Amino acid sequence: MTKMKITLFMLAAIAGCLMMSSVSAMTHIVGGGHGWRLPDNQTFFEEWAKPRTFGVGDRLVFPYRPGSNNVVQIDKKDFEDCTQKNVIDMYYLGPTILDLNDTGDFYYYCGIGKHCEVGQKLHIKVVKGEGSSGNPFAFQVAPIHSVADIPAPAPISITSSASSVQNFGMVFGLLAFFLSLFTYGGQCYDCDNLF
Repeated sequence: MTKMKITLFMLAAIAGCLMMSSVSAMTHIVGGGHGWRLPDNQTFFEEWAKPRTFGVGDRLVFPYRPGSNNVVQIDKKDFEDCTQKNVIDMYYLGPTILDLNDTGDFYYYCGIGKHCEVGQKLHIKVVKGEGSSGNPFAFQVAPIHSVADIPAPAPISITSSASSVQNFGMVFGLLAFFLSLFTYGGQCYDCDNLF
């Protein structure tokens, strides 16, 4: 019971901090729902990054479990050749969250086995200004002022709130990470007392 209270308190604290983050900053979950793992094709992460704008102040989140993948930041030549001659940084304890503080080109890949060669690599260009996740989602909404004013629907197009999607993704990812701490190899040590 104590573990559950501590876990719920930590999740609530983290969620609160994330929701207070700047509205203009984007959090990019690398690979979206696929995450940072072996892709189905060699251009998967290139295609994922293509419609996005990475701005100074944004965050880049590589969701993975420690031991299954890692993140190696390298220069352009190492990126193209899948070598580690000029390693800038290495991250092993997933998920890895990187703050994008400078403009320019940044190169990342997974340094485990042949993961880079099969396409687990990402190149992004960080620009000054606001980041975006690509094309906004459009929803059809009919304005209703009162029950008597319900005419035939006249849909209007509005865009989704990127910060809401960002906060949901971060909270969900961190919740999954914390829950993974309670499991090892698919076996749950204290499943009965988890919730």
